[in-house]
Amino acid sequence: VQLQASGGGLVQPGGSLRLSCAASLSIFNIDVMAWYRQAPGKQRELVALFSSGGSTTYVESVKGRFTVSRDKAENTVYLQMNSLKPEDTAVYYCNAQYRRLNYWGQGTLVTVSS
Repeated sequence: VQLQASGGGLVQPGGSLRLSCAASLSIFNIDVMAWYRQAPGKQRELVALFSSGGSTTYVESVKGRFTVSRDKAENTVYLQMNSLKPEDTAVYYCNAQYRRLNYWGQGTLVTVSS
């Protein structure tokens, strides 16, 4: 599975960004698609995930601000990030769990700063 993430950038606190993750096969065949992030000096953490059955899970710190969605036709999963905070600054990685293996995209940098 190849994953292509995009959409990162510099945004002011309170702003919004939408990340995209395009997969090389149908996302309906992928067990779980998820977004992780890694801030400088910190471990990578799960941000949100979307199971093939349609359920979603969010880390507590982003609930109510981030929304994960998917486009079946485009084999793409999105992460809409609103009300961004400086502590959301990190490299965001797209992840796919397929046939018991983990696949990672290249990461996209999100910087929240005034």
